[in-house]
Amino acid sequence: MSRIAAVRVYPIVVPLRRAHRTAHETRADASMALVEVRTDDGIAGYGQVSSTPLKDVCEWVTRFAEVVTGMDALAYVAAWDKLFGLTSPRVDGGGLPRGARPQIMAAIGGIDMALWDIQGKAAGAPVFRLLGAENKPVYTYATGGYYVEGEKLTACADELAGFVANGFTSVKLKTGAASMKDEVARIRATREAIGPGVSLMLDMNAAYDLPACIEFARAVEPYDIVWLEEPLHWYLQPADFARLAQATPIPLAHGEREITRFTARDFIASGAIRYIQFDATRYAGFTEALRVAHIADEHGVMISPHHAPELHCHLVAAFPRTGFAVESHGAPEDSDPVSTGLFAERAQVRDSHVHMNEKPGFGIEVDWDFVKKHGA
Repeated sequence: MSRIAAVRVYPIVVPLRRAHRTAHETRADASMALVEVRTDDGIAGYGQVSSTPLKDVCEWVTRFAEVVTGMDALAYVAAWDKLFGLTSPRVDGGGLPRGARPQIMAAIGGIDMALWDIQGKAAGAPVFRLLGAENKPVYTYATGGYYVEGEKLTACADELAGFVANGFTSVKLKTGAASMKDEVARIRATREAIGPGVSLMLDMNAAYDLPACIEFARAVEPYDIVWLEEPLHWYLQPADFARLAQATPIPLAHGEREITRFTARDFIASGAIRYIQFDATRYAGFTEALRVAHIADEHGVMISPHHAPELHCHLVAAFPRTGFAVESHGAPEDSDPVSTGLFAERAQVRDSHVHMNEKPGFGIEVDWDFVKKHGA
């Protein structure tokens, strides 16, 4: 039996070429926690965590290493359940702090993904084959349109048109940070620049309350929008999304900030969203993302995970009926330099698809020179 012998975490931070912002935060760097799990028979598996604060996430991974060391390395569900069980209060006064749950779930996710990588390597097969999927290209779209100080209002139009010129047939625009009038101008210019045959999604990063979002949705309806992503403030729940869905024909997408299948389930079951974007690299890992995908598939909700196309492509490939797409960065050198430089080998993005390889596990190889250079 292969057992977990060691767990290590490597924090990585890379400064961005230009600081940019979304509707709710400014970013000057890109960061990731690379989690390595090694077995007593020499297999190494890797997971990645894109949640923050990075220091806190790494501390939780280190603490959880003591919990899972010695466990069966192929029993990823047992390891996940053991760690998740620590999040609930106990009569003996135990249980982990409530305020740290997002970072705790992120740390669980990093370990879990590394165990999935080990599962594939032990079987000599890619993760998508463990899930019964075919090696077919997985559709992907390109995200861009971040706000950069000093740029003209409609710079996003030129940027996303460049993504289309590079082969993408779907693009996603960051919105919500400017006035309603300016946002409509940005979206109009982008639609004109990319043309009528390209899909356009809007990522709103929880910018609006319900009345303002209804106004926004009605204003952008003429521009043939595929979805409104994270349209409502963080505290608004499935009932509010349902009201928004009733007020606009534009489909809603949500899920990257949900930390378990239980809240994701409530959004899916409400009928309010048409796309679920649960992110295995942000919270809870591949095991929980797979559970969310099954719930979505049962409800006919399309599966479109946020971030990390080289990992999430395995998940989307396993659901031929409802697996819609994975997210890529249209200009990764500017917005996602960590994943651009971290991997010596990974699934390749071209012609608006992710092309998976046949290497075991997630099909990735780490560039350790990059990790050494950018270690935090």
